[in-house]
Amino acid sequence: MDGTIKIALVGAGMFGGDVHLRAYADLQRAGLSPQLGRVGLDHWARDLAPIKFQLVAVATRSQKSARRARDTYKGWTGHAPEAYCGDEPWLEVLRRFPDLDVLAVATPDHLHAKAILAALDAGAHVITEKPMCLDMAEADRIIGSARARGRIVAVDMHKRYDPDHLRIRDEIKQRIGAPLYGTAYLEEPLQVSTSTFKWVEQSDPFSYVGSHWVDLICHYYGSKPVSLTAVGQKQRLVRDGINAYDAVQVRVDFENGMSINFHNNWITPPDFEGPVNQGHEIVGADGKVESDQQYRGFRWWNQGGGIHTANNHFTRDVRRPDGSPAYVGYGIDSLTVGLAAICRMKFFGASREAVAKLYPTAEESRITVAILHAARIVRDLNFKYLRAGKGAPVTARFGRDGITIVDPLASSKAKMFGRIYRKPL
Repeated sequence: MDGTIKIALVGAGMFGGDVHLRAYADLQRAGLSPQLGRVGLDHWARDLAPIKFQLVAVATRSQKSARRARDTYKGWTGHAPEAYCGDEPWLEVLRRFPDLDVLAVATPDHLHAKAILAALDAGAHVITEKPMCLDMAEADRIIGSARARGRIVAVDMHKRYDPDHLRIRDEIKQRIGAPLYGTAYLEEPLQVSTSTFKWVEQSDPFSYVGSHWVDLICHYYGSKPVSLTAVGQKQRLVRDGINAYDAVQVRVDFENGMSINFHNNWITPPDFEGPVNQGHEIVGADGKVESDQQYRGFRWWNQGGGIHTANNHFTRDVRRPDGSPAYVGYGIDSLTVGLAAICRMKFFGASREAVAKLYPTAEESRITVAILHAARIVRDLNFKYLRAGKGAPVTARFGRDGITIVDPLASSKAKMFGRIYRKPL
């Protein structure tokens, strides 16, 4: 099957300008087949080998960053995608390329929904960074539009593809028995919130990276949430004039009886030895699993350089005979599965339903969005009450009647049980 998948990338910052751009450069050079064995789709390698991939456009907020991404890509591949910039540059891209196959969305969190919905309206598939969106109404609009137009929305939940996590899902989970409780944490460096991202006041560390762990726990057990509570702290970033949470802690209780605590911050000092600090553990009725994704046993130090650790599994370069680097790792595996599903639909007549098990879907991300949405409201209310010396009594409840915020300190009895979303999970 000979054909081309045309991709446009919106957002070329820390993740879009690195992982996405590098991944699409390798696709343009060698196609999808070299990556398929990593995700258990090697039986399609011959079928998908002839398919070509072309990054036709890259779009960012500023002209400088768009041109930088374009020139970088040209240096890797010899091909220069068209560069676009602006507050909503995806609109111009979609007008310029009415036959676009995939819009890859790597914008700031709060802009995901606009770009995704515009792409679906234009008839394109979507690969989006996590979180898919921040609001349940947005999530249901995305899911409804994707279904109506028969298009894929694949969410980059790459922690599912970490080989340690795959083993937990496929083997260790069964050995430790019914889950009781656990903890998942991801702590980002201070530079992310103070210099790398300019939009931290529109998000928070739980929404930004906690979404990965929420998705992973749901992926392990397939259980829905029944309640949560959340708190957050503001101490460090306000010193730099940034009105954003330093850290957020969320406890989620699930239908299967397990209770998971999610801890996230983006204020880790710059002299920490690793890129991030992250890991999780789950206690079961018959055992326990611990997984440290920050320190995997690989450590080095040198005079004047301090101690360092690295995650060689996330992404790494593999040198080709000509000296150029191929890019592999679980960091791009969820891009691979989404693109494989899109290829099966476009070139082999597969239905959207038939490929839904291949990739992290919008429907699966709806649960994550529900938790993020509720946690944001509960966190803010508890933050207000804590500052007033009233404790942190607010919780959220999930059920067939939607999402309810339970606030015993509300100004009236009518507001004690505030329904923020009326559709069932």
